[in-house]
Amino acid sequence: MISIVLPVLNEALTIAKMLEHVCSLEGEYEVIVVDGGSTDGTDSVARRYARVVQGPRGRARQMNCGAAASEGKILLFLHADTRLPPGALIGIERALSSSTAVGGRFKVRLSNPGWTFRIVTHAINLRDHLFGGFTGDRAIFVRADVFRALGGYWDMPLMEDLEFGRRMSTAGPVVRLPLSAVTSARRWEKDGMVKTVLRMWLLRFLFFLGVHPARLKKLYGETR
Repeated sequence: MISIVLPVLNEALTIAKMLEHVCSLEGEYEVIVVDGGSTDGTDSVARRYARVVQGPRGRARQMNCGAAASEGKILLFLHADTRLPPGALIGIERALSSSTAVGGRFKVRLSNPGWTFRIVTHAINLRDHLFGGFTGDRAIFVRADVFRALGGYWDMPLMEDLEFGRRMSTAGPVVRLPLSAVTSARRWEKDGMVKTVLRMWLLRFLFFLGVHPARLKKLYGETR
């Protein structure tokens, strides 16, 4: 069974459609929504579709909390603004049952169909192909025993996904499924294409130089 873990915070306006999408997926799975202290009724809406647990605010903390409450042999961490493609869960099961892979991620596609967004999508996937990458909008999945052996996500305000991906890669082979998870383009739409792309590259560069994630979080800002 796959345990789908969704960290959420004040997503009442979108969580219903998100969970309806998740509940339409094929495969054997459970859905665990980890609420980080929403004040807009997100948890009440989510309970109509999934098991809801309360966790300390912070995506890394919330994902660890959801993993601790899970029962599946595979963990799939899904952002509230990301949609999985058809066949996603079956693809994960096949990838991990027929190889020594310990985990992996999907390709990504921005939700806006505009040509500039398609160019960014292509660039992101090319970068991932050349250099690897485990950003959370790619829907990271991992064997539950490997996740626990690695100690889960480190308690970081940002870049917890990249950091975990690096550690997971040392535990065994990782895969990138040819299916594309669709992630919201709202940050690009809100802040502008060029500004957002430059900010993302700068954040990665500074992270790999060792800049503390708390400082990077201030630069990253909020999406909402």
